[in-house]
Amino acid sequence: MKVSVFEAEEWERAAFQRLSAEHEVRFEAAPLDQELARKHADAEVISTFIYSAMDEKVLDACTGLRLIATRSTGFDHIDMDSCLRRGVRVANVPTYGKNTVAEHVFALLLGLSHRLVDAVERTRRGDFSQSGLTGFDLLGRTMGVIGTGDIGRHTIRLAKGFGMEVLAVDTAPDEDLAPTLGFRYTGMAELLAGSDVVSLHVPACPGTHHLLGPEEFRAMKPGTILINTSRGSVVDTTALLRALSDGTVAAAGLDVLEEEPTVREEAELVRSVFARDHNLETLLGDHILLRMRNVLITPHTAFNTRDAVHRILSTTCDNILAHAAGRPRNLVH
Repeated sequence: MKVSVFEAEEWERAAFQRLSAEHEVRFEAAPLDQELARKHADAEVISTFIYSAMDEKVLDACTGLRLIATRSTGFDHIDMDSCLRRGVRVANVPTYGKNTVAEHVFALLLGLSHRLVDAVERTRRGDFSQSGLTGFDLLGRTMGVIGTGDIGRHTIRLAKGFGMEVLAVDTAPDEDLAPTLGFRYTGMAELLAGSDVVSLHVPACPGTHHLLGPEEFRAMKPGTILINTSRGSVVDTTALLRALSDGTVAAAGLDVLEEEPTVREEAELVRSVFARDHNLETLLGDHILLRMRNVLITPHTAFNTRDAVHRILSTTCDNILAHAAGRPRNLVH
């Protein structure tokens, strides 16, 4: 087979070498777009990360494509309907970093609760004053976990380790899990009203788009901390800004933004102003969030530990080899 790997950093390429004995493997550092798709039109397998928009135009150019092996759990960057019509299978990495992402939740939360960024910046200037750096304890606080899949469950375990109470919401509650981990399932309204910290662990899909909007923010207790390591589209950016401005949300730790791919690429950002194919209000909101002192934003890096990335690459190669052997695995359709 011809296998084309996109968004591939130099150090990642070695992981794919075990495919080279029987297959032709090609690498591109850039995300997949229409131009690169035409260059790799003969590829039977394409592996991408989340910044390759696998839309209908790109898929049209990939005439030989039979499998997309995304190096992620989420697949909202892939037009699944178009894949289905074309007979293109999609395999993901269902588990790789339940502990990794959950640990990042608490990295963000502790950064906020202990005012770490402000404290480090101040100390580097030679200023050892403590004024304005008073934080708060996690012990005894209540965390609301929205989504109790693998990552949500590990987040609950860590929260209990900090001595926190936990409320949870899920579309398919695992009632046997709750007493085991020591948390309680509840409705969304009760979770929002009763949580000091709200942490999001749901996929991006039509049912979760703007899951937290104006109504949900109004239901929160004043001074809530919001943590989002799932997908940017789950939170209505404008509603979050309003909640931050009126104190409903005291602070936010975000690993994702609603218009993240556009914000990342300056050329795309400039083009979008004229083409108006992105929500300019949301883009402006994202840029405001980047500059707020009570908001910590990381560049979609919650997954990015050496251990987790090696698990992602290993599973992706296994998915490709399974496809070649006629025994596909980890298919999402």
